[in-house]
Amino acid sequence: MKINLAFYSLIVCWFAFSCSPKLKEDADIKLLPVPIELSWKGASSLDPSSVKEPLEKAKEEFTSGGKLEGFSDSGLQLLINSELGLKNEGYELHIESDQIQISSGTESGLWYGLMTLTQIVQDSEDQNSFVPQVVVKDEPKLAYRAVHLDVKHHLEKKEYYYELMDRLAELKINAIIIEIEDKLGYELQPVVASQDAYSIDEWKAISDYAMARNIRISPLVQGLGHASFILKHEEYAALRDDPASDWAFNPLDDKTYDVQFDLYADALKAFPHADYLHVGGDEVHTTGRGSGMSPLELQLTWLNRVSKYAEDNGLTPIFWDDMPLKNAGLYGSIYDSKLSKAQADSIWAANEYKLNEYVDMFPKNCVYMRWNYSLPESPGNNLAIQWFTKNGFNVMGATAGQTRWNLMPLENSNTQNIRDFANISINNKADGLLLTLWDDDSPLFELYQRGIATFSEYTWSGYQRDAEELHSAYRQRMFGPELAAPSHEFVPELEEAVAFWKNALLDGKDRNRLKGLEDPKNSALIDLPNLDSAGVWTEKYQERVSKAEENLKKVNEVLEEIETSKKLARRNIYNLEVYEQVAKAVQFTNEALITLAKLDHPSGEERNIAEAELKGMPAKWKSIQENLEEVYGKTRQLNKPDNYILDQDHHVHLANQAKDFSDWQFFVEKLFLEKIAK
Repeated sequence: MKINLAFYSLIVCWFAFSCSPKLKEDADIKLLPVPIELSWKGASSLDPSSVKEPLEKAKEEFTSGGKLEGFSDSGLQLLINSELGLKNEGYELHIESDQIQISSGTESGLWYGLMTLTQIVQDSEDQNSFVPQVVVKDEPKLAYRAVHLDVKHHLEKKEYYYELMDRLAELKINAIIIEIEDKLGYELQPVVASQDAYSIDEWKAISDYAMARNIRISPLVQGLGHASFILKHEEYAALRDDPASDWAFNPLDDKTYDVQFDLYADALKAFPHADYLHVGGDEVHTTGRGSGMSPLELQLTWLNRVSKYAEDNGLTPIFWDDMPLKNAGLYGSIYDSKLSKAQADSIWAANEYKLNEYVDMFPKNCVYMRWNYSLPESPGNNLAIQWFTKNGFNVMGATAGQTRWNLMPLENSNTQNIRDFANISINNKADGLLLTLWDDDSPLFELYQRGIATFSEYTWSGYQRDAEELHSAYRQRMFGPELAAPSHEFVPELEEAVAFWKNALLDGKDRNRLKGLEDPKNSALIDLPNLDSAGVWTEKYQERVSKAEENLKKVNEVLEEIETSKKLARRNIYNLEVYEQVAKAVQFTNEALITLAKLDHPSGEERNIAEAELKGMPAKWKSIQENLEEVYGKTRQLNKPDNYILDQDHHVHLANQAKDFSDWQFFVEKLFLEKIAK
């Protein structure tokens, strides 16, 4: 009986082995960011499943605070070698027939070698292939590669921030600037904290988790201007530069600095690994309170005080550089695309003395952040960078993955701007670049992932791949190899439809500015057809209706592609679900315009169809909105606390105009349904 059982077991094992899928000898590996140098050498004998266990052990060793130097397990070996001649985070990865070696001069370099190996193993496993033999020699083009988290109008759920750190680590992002505003539970100035703010300990836990993955978080606490989150409270009204405005501090009042320094102190407890203190300072004019000081003097007075605080606490201050350039009459040279280099030179020749007059007041310990979201290649932008560097100041650039766009990032996730500013920063031998992700109109953060991946590529590798190749690599990394083909790209088509959606139901008005109108429903919304004048409405809005018809077809195709992609995706299906909800919200507007055109038709049959569709719109929109909020709510805290105080909204930030998500995000749709109900 024992012999028969043993024989039976042998047969079962042989059958299972013979029926198991045979590994292929080639896989299409798409790394992101792409390494500086790599050479593929065919297949190894390594099954990806056999590499995963030692790989995960090595990553756990690093994230738990251990050393990677000398790690060796099951053919994976990590070595510190100071003679490689690579930059700080550079590494070499050698995958041979039956073993893997990563070497670097630094622990962080070994970590990034593990990140590249993770992607190779994942692609091999996805494609049922042996791990390829390869030699990688890699290092970053820019040392500081930071993403901006702006939480001023909402928070994500805590678990999402931890997941985000893992994603950023794999993309070799090594820093975060977090614009914390009132989403920190300040202890020294508790009035400032929103009721839903995370505590110092909660943020510190996230900061520690990030640092364990080589991501250093530094706080941005807005000051001088953008101070509404403080000055909207009655307790701080006396510190306003203009008593009627909650926008700016009085820089000549010592109590201003008492408050700011308290906020800094708590922020640094929450983010203890910070090496920078971003002090803001942008988009602000101060009155001087009769002091006779110029706007530039006033700003530099403030900047010196806060920079001294940073220096005393072992930090480097970062300052947005726009106001000195504006006060000197130089800002226009940066954003005029029609200016030639000679014309920009002429503007600087005529106005540069206004900066030079105060050059000795500019703090030397400060990093001046040259932000430009549309024309980083302009002659004026380069002249601004050169002015700071020739005067011995540190300068760093800031590009954008999101500016003032509703619902989702546009312009192909701002790919061209990110690429151009990364190239400029690399060519100017800058220390780094920041990717700003503004919360002004507050798209769901998941929709920034494509722009973050673009930033990762161009700051680490420079311009090696065009946008199509890069976005193909992003889809493979995000969802799996089945979605890498160009046929699965849908974001640009959806972006175009969203751009139309924003104001499609408005008559010459902008969605962001409706809250300031006395009667937006009647003064801002599109007219409804007059049934006694058939065809007049259609003639007036023909171009808009045609665009809606075009977008209806386009968005239907997008929705079909998303549905296909969801079935093919191996991971991150949630990302596709978010895009799906955006598309459905946009489609409602297209359908509404087409229905109004039917209502304007002289045919009674067409009108009857339209009237039935209009009656069904409230229920249809309710379903769309509820589904969208359910999906968004998986990662986001949608609504502000009941006792939240909205500020004066000087910059018409859409996300600042109501406490409940739907009341600001879909205010236009709400008004439209009220209008057709009559």
